Amino acid sequence: MMNRYGFVFVLLSCFLISCGGEPRVKIETEYGDMIMELREDTPRHKENFLKLVEEGYYDGLLFHRVMGGFMIQGGDPDSKGAPSGKQLGVGGPGYTLPAEFTGGLHVKGAVAAARLSDAANPARESSGSQFYIVHGSPIDENNLDANLARNRSKQYSQEER
Repeated sequence: MMNRYGFVFVLLSCFLISCGGEPRVKIETEYGDMIMELREDTPRHKENFLKLVEEGYYDGLLFHRVMGGFMIQGGDPDSKGAPSGKQLGVGGPGYTLPAEFTGGLHVKGAVAAARLSDAANPARESSGSQFYIVHGSPIDENNLDANLARNRSKQYSQEER
């Protein structure tokens, strides 16, 4: 299945795999699995995402927006069983969340909440269910250090670096 952005990945299941320390969620797709660590930087989004995972909300949904070198987006409930060519990206659970912007974390591998455009969403609130995973490019040590200097509250473990 393809759309104008490239391949569409099927999100086969999404489930909690760890309760000790920071929670981790395993996302299984037809192209491989991803492990997502949810952090305390965005507590409302974290709590909401975990609630939806535990309810099975994401099971069978598509990563409906795939933009090479930028991101992949999923979480639209309208994508479950959607025919090829169906317009996606506006579905959700019927609520939004106040934005929780955290500087310096929009890097390769980061998970962020999707939202509608500023024109349609002047309060800049996050979708209640849609999220994207930043693809981007790997960051070298100098750029990583510069990001950390701007956001002194953030630290990366050696594994994260």
